[in-house]
Amino acid sequence: MGPMPPPSLPLRHYRNAVFDNARWAAFRPRAGDVVVVAPPKCGTTWTAKLCAMLLHDSPALPRPLSRMAPWLDLTAAPLDGLIAELDAAPGPRLIKTHTPGDGLPWYPQVRYVFCGRDPRDAFLSMLDHVRNSRDVARSGVPQGARLDPNAIFPRWATEGAFPWMYDGAPFQSVVWFTESWWAWRDLANVHYTHYRDLSIDLDGELRTLAAFLGREVDEARWPAFLAGGSFAEMKAAADAHAPGAHRGNWIRNADFFREGRLDAWRDALNAENQALYEALNGARLEPALKAWMERGRTAG
Repeated sequence: MGPMPPPSLPLRHYRNAVFDNARWAAFRPRAGDVVVVAPPKCGTTWTAKLCAMLLHDSPALPRPLSRMAPWLDLTAAPLDGLIAELDAAPGPRLIKTHTPGDGLPWYPQVRYVFCGRDPRDAFLSMLDHVRNSRDVARSGVPQGARLDPNAIFPRWATEGAFPWMYDGAPFQSVVWFTESWWAWRDLANVHYTHYRDLSIDLDGELRTLAAFLGREVDEARWPAFLAGGSFAEMKAAADAHAPGAHRGNWIRNADFFREGRLDAWRDALNAENQALYEALNGARLEPALKAWMERGRTAG
C-alpha cells in the first residue's frame, strides 16, 4: 500500500444504502478540525465523545453528540443542511466517518483519530446493532433473518462488503478497513486508539488523546472528564449519545451501547470459526497489525 492519495487524485467511491463518501467533496476543511475514523462497531461514538469533550473543554456537551460529531457520509442527513451547520460552527469541527483509507480526502491541516477493535467482537456487536435497528433492510440482512453468529461468520470473514474487500459481508469490513489505515500510523496528524485500551485504561488513553489534540485539562476537573467519557455514562445518557437517536433509529437507544464486549467471541464463536479467523488473518496481515487489531497497546 502506497501513501494516501491527496484530495486532487481520484478516491475510491464507497456508496451503499446508508452512506456515500462522495459527500466529502462539499466539505471545506479548517485547521484543527478532527475526523474520527473507525470501522462500524469499533468505538466511533465513544471516541467522538472523548474528542468532543476535549475540543469543547467540558464533559457536558451543549448538544447531542450526533449533532456535534455528524457522520458526513450518511445519506439520510441532507447534505446542504449539514454543510451549512458545519460552516457556521465556531472553532475546530468534529466529524465522524466509516470510510476506509483509500476513500477519504487527505487534509494535512486536519487531525485524524482512528479507533480499532478486535474484529471478532466488532462482528458480534454488529449483530446486536442489527437486532436493535428499526430498519433492518438497510443493514443488508433480510427481514426476519436468524442472526446466528456461527452461521453468518464464515461469509463475513471471507466475502467483501465491496468487491475489492476480502471481508465484511453482509455488513461492513473491519479487517480490510483497518488494514487500509495501518500505513498512516506514523503520520503526525494521525492518532490511533483501541476499544480495548479505552475499556481498560480510559485515563491513559484520554490523556494521550488530549496531548494529540493539543488540549490541556485542569487536573482538578479530570475526574469529571473521565466520568463523562466512560462507557457507563454513554449508555446511561443514550438518548444524547446514540447516533440517530433523534431520528428514532433504534428499538432501544441504550442498546446501542449494549455490553461493551471484550473477548466475547471466545464463547460466541465455535472452534471452526475461531480457526477460520486465525487461518485467514494469519495469512492476510502482517503480525504487528494483527496483534494491534486484536489487543491494542497491550500487543506492544
